[in-house]
This record gives sequence, C-alpha cells and structure tokens, in this order.
Amino acid sequence: MDENKRNLVRQRAGFACEYCHMPQEAVSWATFHIEHIIARQHDGGDEADNLALACTRCNLYKGPNLSAIDPDSGNVVMLYHPRRDPWKDHFRFDGARIIGQTPIGRATVRLLQMNALHRVEAREEWLQQGGRFS
Repeated sequence: MDENKRNLVRQRAGFACEYCHMPQEAVSWATFHIEHIIARQHDGGDEADNLALACTRCNLYKGPNLSAIDPDSGNVVMLYHPRRDPWKDHFRFDGARIIGQTPIGRATVRLLQMNALHRVEAREEWLQQGGRFS
C-alpha cells in the first residue's frame, strides 16, 4: 500500500481510531494501524473504502472478525463498519466509557474490549488533559 493511500486513510479519520475514537496524539507512543475492515482472508482488498485507521488495541481485538455476539440478545451480528455505519448511530460516550446503543454497537464494544480498564483510564487521562472525542 502506498504512502498516499495511508495518508488518505489517516486524514479521513481525523487522525483518530475509527472504532474507539482515541486520537493518535493521545497515545503518541503507539502508531495506529491502517486496518482492513474486511480482512484479506475474506477477500477484502486494499481499496480505500475497505481501509480504516485503528488504534493498536482495536486492531488487535478485531483481527479478521466480521461479526460478534450481541451480549444483550446472544445473537450473532455484524461488527461496526466505519465506511457504512455512522458511529453515532451505534455508540455514545458516557464520560470515558463507550456505550453500544445497538446490537452492532454492543457486539463491537465487547469484541474490541473498548471498556477494558486500561483503555478507559487512557481516555480519562486524555479528557483530563483537555482533550475531547469527536
């Protein structure tokens, strides 16, 4: 993947993880990844519409998964898709915690472990420094 495409993905994301919305500048010690929304092993390609900026943790926990279990219903649902799904339709912030508001949101929060203690603490620290989430 060429640098122009990488820059496009970073700029389009506003230099923040497209899943948990953590800004890259809040965790300058970790480089965010250009992530395949649909993994190559599932025939996802390198086109810009299949790429998202993801923090290290979201990318690690998402892996090649396309679906997960909604903890409320127990049903298998598709994961949040940053190119298709408006973030605010599926998630909201409650302080430094991310709340899934739909089956897609709840399943994504759970699979990506968005509210693991260290992640919530990192978001709290960012907020205390005057940062905000889009």
